Amino acid sequence: MEATPMLIADARVHDLGDGFMVRRMLPVLQARHVGPFVFFDHIGPATFAAGKGMDVRPHPHIGLATVTWLFDGVIRHRDSLGSLADIRPGEVNWMTSGRGIVHSERTPPEARQGGQLLHGIQVWVALLQADAEVDPEFHHHDRAALPKIRRPGMEAVLIAGTAYGERSPVKVFAPMFFLEVQLAAGAELALPTEHSERGVHVVEGAVRWGELEVGALQMAVQAGPAAPPLRAHEASRLMLFGGAPLDGERHLWWNFVASTRERIEQAKADWREERFPKVPGDDKEFIPLPE
Repeated sequence: MEATPMLIADARVHDLGDGFMVRRMLPVLQARHVGPFVFFDHIGPATFAAGKGMDVRPHPHIGLATVTWLFDGVIRHRDSLGSLADIRPGEVNWMTSGRGIVHSERTPPEARQGGQLLHGIQVWVALLQADAEVDPEFHHHDRAALPKIRRPGMEAVLIAGTAYGERSPVKVFAPMFFLEVQLAAGAELALPTEHSERGVHVVEGAVRWGELEVGALQMAVQAGPAAPPLRAHEASRLMLFGGAPLDGERHLWWNFVASTRERIEQAKADWREERFPKVPGDDKEFIPLPE
């Protein structure tokens, strides 16, 4: 039996300076998590003038995987494993923090010199409790490696997990799906059937989901054994995501995700006392622990 989708509250908009806006879609009171997704940011679109760019200084994570997906622009990733990768539209940066990792995200010098448009999505995927302390990893996947799904009126890229009979090569730790979908005006699409929690974020356009209207920059969520189909009112770009329910609640504080408050406190102390590793090539700055 279908459960009715629910429109979540409007995003909290954060101005990070130089016109760089981030819309925080998850977590919210109505939806602390959708499948393993505990955090969902819509980045930009932001236009950086020549000489300007994004500079997220080194900072730590535990208990999660971060996933960056760009529509426009380029971001340079460095981490404490020694990873160095520029991510561009259609590519995946998947960083598993596990017991602890430090990374930075900056505009590369060549993009900074000429200015750029930056637009994308960043999510956090909570690790299962049994995997929360795994060794950290980083994997970059080129666009050619990701499954492409085409149906009448629909084109999609499977970023991670399983959907529509396809499986992404990205290493995940629990049943999930994460797709970018382009729908033509009037097209209908059933959501993946193997996952019981689902979310729809409209990047551009407008869709109807059951009886619910979801417009640009809005998100809706739904859980149950079946979901109503999506119907596009106009040409639309969507992010579809979700998976199996989390194996218990999670605490989120700053950049940390854990099943216990004690683990959060340990991570805070480790960052304060500089026990996390440094980022090779970007070890002169860091983001202090919030007070």
